[in-house]
Amino acid sequence: MARSGRTGTAPSTGRHKERLRAAVEPVLAAVHYDLEDLVVSRTGNRSVVRVVVDSDQGVDSDVIADVSRDISAALDEAEAADGPLTPGGYTLEVSSPGIDRPLTQPRHWRRNRGRLVTVRVGQATRTGRVLAADDDGVRLDVAGEVHDLRYAELGPGKVQIEFGRPGALEFGKDGREEVPESGEEEP
Repeated sequence: MARSGRTGTAPSTGRHKERLRAAVEPVLAAVHYDLEDLVVSRTGNRSVVRVVVDSDQGVDSDVIADVSRDISAALDEAEAADGPLTPGGYTLEVSSPGIDRPLTQPRHWRRNRGRLVTVRVGQATRTGRVLAADDDGVRLDVAGEVHDLRYAELGPGKVQIEFGRPGALEFGKDGREEVPESGEEEP
């Protein structure tokens, strides 16, 4: 979404990024989205403001369109109240993170439960399926062996693309895949 932004003296880099974040975060909180990244870069006389959002329920393209409009309105209000957010005009881009985003926060691991990931554990690289994740660590199934790992032990994880992956898996309280008993209907 292109924005014209006001011209004039712009605030310092740190100050305008704080103002951008302060305008964007309440809009995202209202729809239960997390601000994954906020990047401001210059292209010629203009800036590009990239807002990357995510959610535990996934990111819906219809909601992103509404969120983009709401963020744009919030940025307009911030500029009207306190002056330019960036030097010159800016272009607003709102998107969700791609599959190649590194898993670095507990919420990233939770959102990828059931997916195959590769992660560095100490000096070794492991590939396994995320069975469970909480605030302390992640449970991985590596070749049929379950490993409970604390985040401090892990490097950034990377989701592996699986072609022909079976449907969504169901997990029990212990993080292991649940198999419906015969005679039960699958969800």
